[in-house]
Amino acid sequence: MSLASETRRAVDGNPFLVTALRAGVVNYTAAARYLDVDGETDAVATAIRRYAEELPPYETDARDVRVRMERGITPAPIDGAKHETALLAVGGTSFRSDGGELTAIAATGDVDATALGAALGRLESDGIEPIAAGVGEGTMMLVVDDRDGVDALRTVEAALEAVPEA
Repeated sequence: MSLASETRRAVDGNPFLVTALRAGVVNYTAAARYLDVDGETDAVATAIRRYAEELPPYETDARDVRVRMERGITPAPIDGAKHETALLAVGGTSFRSDGGELTAIAATGDVDATALGAALGRLESDGIEPIAAGVGEGTMMLVVDDRDGVDALRTVEAALEAVPEA
């Protein structure tokens, strides 16, 4: 395998690096040192720069969505009839409005897995750890601790204003 293809494979194995390359904010020498590619740092940095020139530019788009917050969410095992009233179900757990100590952030409209990824990434940057998250049929739902509800709402709104384009 050539140094260029080995470098591309290593870059592609680090999605954050691909995003940064598309955005034009990478120090190629530092990236070359970071990657586990067998070769001289300068040669790897050159291969990264050439790869970056071929990538589409990083662009974002605001999504047409309505974001709301609902407090009083409770997790519970999925159990038939009560599952039908769930706001979100993941694995064997459903989350429903039942006076609990969690908060759901719901976005309806132009949402998809890319929008969910953008929201999760922004929440991580802000130090907010979702308890559960999902997207389907024009609805995105994230469940957070009640203390994080307002901050999570603002964070998700901001994330959906700048969702990366593929």
